[in-house]
Amino acid sequence: MVAMMQAKKNPDSSYGEKLISLFAKLLFSGERYSLTELATMLDCSKQTILRLIDDITLAYGAPICDEMRGNRKYVWIERRHGAEPAALLSEAEHQTLQMCRAFTQHLLGEKTYKDMERAVEKSGAHLPAGVEAGEPVFGVVRTGVIDYSQYEDVLRTLIDGMDRRRVCAVGYRNLTADATKHFHIKPLKIFAHRESIYVHARRAKTPGKPYKTPKFDPLLALQRFTSVELTDVLFRRPTNYDFEKVMNRGFGVWTQKKFRAVLDLTGWAASFARERQWSPGQIIETKGAVTRLSFWATSEPEVVALAMSFGSCAEVIGPVAVRESVLQMLEDSLNHYR
Repeated sequence: MVAMMQAKKNPDSSYGEKLISLFAKLLFSGERYSLTELATMLDCSKQTILRLIDDITLAYGAPICDEMRGNRKYVWIERRHGAEPAALLSEAEHQTLQMCRAFTQHLLGEKTYKDMERAVEKSGAHLPAGVEAGEPVFGVVRTGVIDYSQYEDVLRTLIDGMDRRRVCAVGYRNLTADATKHFHIKPLKIFAHRESIYVHARRAKTPGKPYKTPKFDPLLALQRFTSVELTDVLFRRPTNYDFEKVMNRGFGVWTQKKFRAVLDLTGWAASFARERQWSPGQIIETKGAVTRLSFWATSEPEVVALAMSFGSCAEVIGPVAVRESVLQMLEDSLNHYR
């Protein structure tokens, strides 16, 4: 059945999509592209790009300009002076959009990233005449990050659930769990934290199961969803919900009882700590070669991980439970190497 469906696919549809994409890119960005760049962007040959340009010129009467730079041909749509868009962006504002696109690319799936890319290209049309969008000067290192392209449908369904105030039936598998759990949630906020995407939600009643109010609201990593489905059940967004107060009250993404963490740091760890904001109400004091870092935290495991990441340049002063956890982890590590 799949093979038959693929055989009936109209090849002109992909050509039409390429034509629209090329026209939008040239019209909204105002940038000059080489045929090689456009062929790479649209996944086709330079000969196809030339055909597309001819069709755009004939069908839309678009004034596509071209010039040779060395052995490369560049094309663009000239912006008319005096015909400014109603709402202008400054060059700095456009660069900020480019920066946001680059810095979040690794967190977005292909479809979502393309939506963002089109938005940035369109913003180029809102630059004053005579101001070029310029070459992108921002980038991101992607090693060790999660490939979220396979979770785009999950992300979009959750967004749909938030927009329409619909309870979602989800399948979720914890990092160390052997099986998937199924329950219902009221999705409230999607946020990024340290190269990962999370969903903050509240539990909803699962049909046929008794409801028990959880001690903490669900905090779910996007990549661990196995399924998401909108239900017909509507929910009201809590009037007292304040994401900043819930999630940014202390160090750590996992919300537990708030506590004060104190670390003594030396060397590079001390310099590293002084550069950063760890929590509201943090205190950083330096005496001689030692910097004492005191901050509010909500997750003991994350404070342990932070201390371990500093290696021999850190000592946990408190709380005692965190200090003992670090000591136990160090002993376990030594046993591995022995």
